[in-house]
Amino acid sequence: MINAERVAERMKAMGYSQSSLARAVGVSQATIGKIVTGHSSGSSYLHKIARLLQTTAAYLEGEVDDPAEDAFIPPSPEEIAAQMGLVKVEEIDLSLGMGAGFLDGSHVERVARWIPEEWVSNFTHTSGAQLSIVKPMGDSMYPTINDRDIVLIDRSQRTFDRQEGIWALDFGGFGTIKRVRVMPDGRYKLMADNAQVPEEIVDPSDVYIIGRVAGVFRRT
Repeated sequence: MINAERVAERMKAMGYSQSSLARAVGVSQATIGKIVTGHSSGSSYLHKIARLLQTTAAYLEGEVDDPAEDAFIPPSPEEIAAQMGLVKVEEIDLSLGMGAGFLDGSHVERVARWIPEEWVSNFTHTSGAQLSIVKPMGDSMYPTINDRDIVLIDRSQRTFDRQEGIWALDFGGFGTIKRVRVMPDGRYKLMADNAQVPEEIVDPSDVYIIGRVAGVFRRT
């Protein structure tokens, strides 16, 4: 007989609601609801439910007291990624339009991406938690960065440590990618690689450094 309390306990531990577990099992929410409320003494789906809850049917039926005994616990995404040589990097979608992209939170969509650690190591040894990838729009940095190229940003670097390096910036509430030269008077010269885009001299108080552009993956 199914122990309803144990099912509910494992659902909470694994972050399942009745509806989400029902979708994963392939049954109606009512079916799961009957199990959780003790109105169903058995189910042909019990073994599948147990796998999803990372335990066994024996535990859910009260035959053993250890939920991990003989249970198949699948590896976490992080463990799988480590085995495959991948690193988790946040993608900021459309937040860095080169000269015309809002950085305001309501306009920014962040998605976790798993990318080859070997590729990242060609550009930086900074951990993935401090990296972002973007696909900027525009041609102000052409031919160095083309429209929608994949750009790797190292957010651990927030100080201009090289003249005319390429940086991701928040300038006046807009996202931009520019070369930066620190002028003798302390102001910044923002330069585009596209000769048709004019340079700008700005006060440091008007610029927030998002991070250094560590690498570019060119689209073909």
